Parts: sequence; structure tokens; C-alpha cells
Amino acid sequence: MNLKELATRLGLSPTTVSRALNGYPEVNEATRERVMAAAKRHNYRPNTRAIRLATGRAMAVGHVIPLATRHEIVNPIFADFIAGAGETYSRNGYDMILSVVPDESEDQAYRDFKSRGSADGVILHAPRMDDPRIPLLHEIGMPFVVHGRATGATLPYSWVDVNNRRAFQRATEFLLDLGHTRIGLVNGLEFMDFAIRRRKGYTDALTARGLPIDPSLMSSDEMTEVSGYRAAVTMLAGPNPPTAFLVASMISGMGVRRAIEERGLKMGRDISVIIHDDDLSYMKNGGDVPIFTATRSSVREAGRIAAEMLLDIIATTPDQPRERLLEAELIIGQSTGPAPGRA
Repeated sequence: MNLKELATRLGLSPTTVSRALNGYPEVNEATRERVMAAAKRHNYRPNTRAIRLATGRAMAVGHVIPLATRHEIVNPIFADFIAGAGETYSRNGYDMILSVVPDESEDQAYRDFKSRGSADGVILHAPRMDDPRIPLLHEIGMPFVVHGRATGATLPYSWVDVNNRRAFQRATEFLLDLGHTRIGLVNGLEFMDFAIRRRKGYTDALTARGLPIDPSLMSSDEMTEVSGYRAAVTMLAGPNPPTAFLVASMISGMGVRRAIEERGLKMGRDISVIIHDDDLSYMKNGGDVPIFTATRSSVREAGRIAAEMLLDIIATTPDQPRERLLEAELIIGQSTGPAPGRA
């Protein structure tokens, strides 16, 4: 079925149908919903080339991937986010452009998207404190959504983020309620916003219980198995080792578990562990009973939400930025138990 046939069935002009399908604000919501429902019912797929010619849009969204070796998105979490975003793009007739560039060329990649007209908007990954990319995207006039938030940013921006501070505060409180007072934090790189907020949740929970903040029980590194292992080995070898760990990812958690077992200890009995982001498509946290207790948030769903937000911004150019804060669940698994000596 083509656009003209769909318009005839609906009793509307082809122009109205095209504008409804492409998010023009002058089409009222009732008409838009009617057109979208009919397109789905009749399996109508718009001609992307025709839309590009009619609207001047690229019908594509850009993602810039720096080649930095110390970069948090080089892990399965990024793949899940891209999968979720890709589902939304495909459903709306958009392509996805992944631009892999040297670190020093990242700014130019955004400028090229704009100057060449190859992308209608971009999603910004791994935001940092005072992230310089936010003013850059404002300067060049490129619509964008940030996956996460950027502490210290002065310009307004749209974002989708999980409540990292609250997730780690709640996880720390859970361990404290189990009697653990020596809790190791195995965090991500702390120039990144999510890691800053996670440390804050951890320290807030300890301070609220009158416990000191011990720098020897905190580490910040890439979220890899090796870095998790090394952090746990160092902490467990100290004179007053932790009885529990709060870990930034499942991958780091695997390294922490290896360090625990190397010392002849059992995770969940001798040492408790809580991880973050266990809801990954290709790295499941056990079966019916989770292996790790975890603060769970769906990265794939965050990808869908961010993509939907960006496409809406491209279509409507809203006056105010969009914001979406997702809450993480605390999932109880086999990796936590009372502190040694506690019933």
C-alpha cells in the first residue's frame, strides 16, 4: 500500500497523512492517532527517500563512539542501549548512524553530522561532569538527548537517566540492615556523572548511620572483570577488610566474586555482593533465583525511551527540555546475607 491509497482509505489528503506520520505539530492528536493506527493495521511503511525529499530530514540519528580505551561504553550495556534505541528508530522509519572516531575527533563528528545533514539529531553517551559536548551541540543547533546527566552543565538539555544516587543509597542501606559496616565500593570511572552520583548515594547512606567514610574501601576504574578483581583483592588484603561489596556492574561483580573465591570464601555467606545493571539481554543474572542481589534497571528500555524522546524533539522542537528519571529495583539474589557473626 502506498501513501495515496492509505489517504484514500482514511478520507484524508496525502499531505495530511504524510504530516501525521512524520510528527508535524499542526496535525491534531486525534488525527495523528487515527493515521498511525491505520498505517499499522495495513502494514504501511513510508518511503524513506520520499520523506527525505519532502521534509528535508535525513531520517537518521547519530551516535558518536570515541575510540578511548578507558571508555565506559565499551561493554554489553552499550549494546543493550543501542538495541533498544534501534527498535524505536526502525519502527519510525529512521536509520541509525554509528560514527567511530578518535577521541580528538569527537567534536568534529558532531559538526559533520550537522553540516552534511546526515543526521537529524544525536544521542550523547557517557556524560561527564561539566560536559563540553552540551554547549557544542547547542552552538551548532543539533537536537540531542543525553543518556544520563551532566553535573555542572549550565545550559538546558534533554536527558534520560536512572536514579543512580538513590539506587546505591538503597543498596548500601540494605547491606547496613544486614549488619555490614565495612562495605567496599567498586565504582566506575568517577569523572563520569553516573559514578559521581553512585558514590554520593553510598556515602550518604554511611553518613546517615554515623559510619566513617574510609577511602581504602573505595575504588574507581573501568567496569571490567579485571578491575573488579583487582579492587576486591586489594581491599580484602587490608588489615580491616570489608564484609560486603557494592559493585558498579555485573562484569565488575564477576571479578569481585573471583577474588572472594580465591581466598577460600563463599559469596553470600562470608562476603556479600550487590551489583548494578543485571538486566542485560545476553548476560543474564542466573535463572529463576538471581545469582547476584542487584539494583536493576533495563538499559534496553532506556534506549527505547531516549530514542522516542529524541524523535519527538526532532518533530516538534519543544520550548522546554525533556527529562525522564527511571528508578532501579532492588532484586534479592544469592550473593547477600547477614554480616559474619550476625544471625
